[in-house]
Amino acid sequence: MTLDAELLRRYADVQSEDAFAELVRRHLDLVYSAALRQTNGDAHLAQDVAQTVFTDLARKAAALSHREVLTGWLFTSTHFAAAKAVRKERRRHMHEQEAHAMQELVHDPAPDFDWDKLRPVLDRVMHELNPCDREVILMRYFENRQLGDIGQRLGLSEDAARKRVDRAVQKLRCFLSKRGITTTAALATVLSANAVQVAPAGLAATLASASLAGVTAGTGTALTFIKLMTMNKLQLSMISALAVVGVATPLVIQRESRLRQENRSLRQQIEQLAPVQAENEHLSNLLAQANNAQTFPNDQMSELLRLRGEVGSLRRQTNELGKLQSENQKLRSSLANSKPGTQTAPTHENLPKVSWVFAGYADPESAFQSAVWAMSQGDAKTFLASLAPEGAEFAKWHDMPDTDLSTQIKQDFEKVTGFKIIDKEAISDDAAILTVLAAGINESARFKLQRVGSDWKVAGHVNGAGAPDTK
Repeated sequence: MTLDAELLRRYADVQSEDAFAELVRRHLDLVYSAALRQTNGDAHLAQDVAQTVFTDLARKAAALSHREVLTGWLFTSTHFAAAKAVRKERRRHMHEQEAHAMQELVHDPAPDFDWDKLRPVLDRVMHELNPCDREVILMRYFENRQLGDIGQRLGLSEDAARKRVDRAVQKLRCFLSKRGITTTAALATVLSANAVQVAPAGLAATLASASLAGVTAGTGTALTFIKLMTMNKLQLSMISALAVVGVATPLVIQRESRLRQENRSLRQQIEQLAPVQAENEHLSNLLAQANNAQTFPNDQMSELLRLRGEVGSLRRQTNELGKLQSENQKLRSSLANSKPGTQTAPTHENLPKVSWVFAGYADPESAFQSAVWAMSQGDAKTFLASLAPEGAEFAKWHDMPDTDLSTQIKQDFEKVTGFKIIDKEAISDDAAILTVLAAGINESARFKLQRVGSDWKVAGHVNGAGAPDTK
């Protein structure tokens, strides 16, 4: 069976409607059932929610094509779409819904007592689980997958998959018991029997065509990254007053000298790479043209192979430069921590715009620079990849078309000529707050960066010493 990611890439790359229709048929029962539960059994409203979810899937196909499994994303998207639809429907048709609900109670047979208690809270409690536990429950009881299939998708043996499913169900039971809900039958049995209902016949084809038609619809204006930096203005005089001057030892002086030399060397390499990057783009265009050709003479084929080798070499050089700059930033941070009598505020130099590169996500500083570089280049995909996936602050950006987002972030970032990380606060091993001064606009702001797996991502703007702003 073709993987979800392959079908989504096929649609994103060549607009294959057959591939997208297969995705809709594959996941329709899951989405429709979740929508049906959260809309209190309103089939028409559940269909509208399902259409909204699959329209979002089509619009974000390129960004989501890296996901091997779409089940978790579809389940969460259905949760938010259903909540929004229910609020809107309640305002418009409150009295009609009440009358309809009373009619259902009169004519429909009484539901199973356990499911009647579980249904209103199931989706909310499912979102209290961590993503890994939620994924295995969805695959086992909502999609009715075999344990061997689940283990293969997660890289586990069948026995290990069974244990993970059992642990996830036990956690779900604990969350339900905290709400005073216990089932007389086995929780797994109740979920398997009631969690997924078959969607109406013909709904898959209707939603697929309607979702594809809705991809071209525009989205509302999104808050830009540069506006985040101007939310909390910090006075430069206050920052200067908070700086603590330490006594430098001979070892610190020696390390500072070495850092300056490395910084000058990096800037020289960046200047040298400017024409190389232009040539890289030229070679990439030649490769794209060559790939579109059906036949190649022998001399053109040799030239194509040579160009591919040069492109690979140029990419390795660019990656190596990013690693060097990341190591340079780590040395600066280590130097700041080693000064006697000083606080742990980093002493980063101002990074001018011409020196920005994609630095990867190995540490908070590199992740922040990668996000800033992507904005300055108008690279929407890299910018979205630099953001923490669960950051509510960035929800509007994910809904914005890539072309509009690219234009917006590049235009709003033209006034910024450089940036300087003036403070770093380690919250935990997996979270840190960077205070950043933007040159050119003389604005400063605080951002939370969070470790996601082995990478660091921008999690949002921080108001003062509090949590990230989610407005």
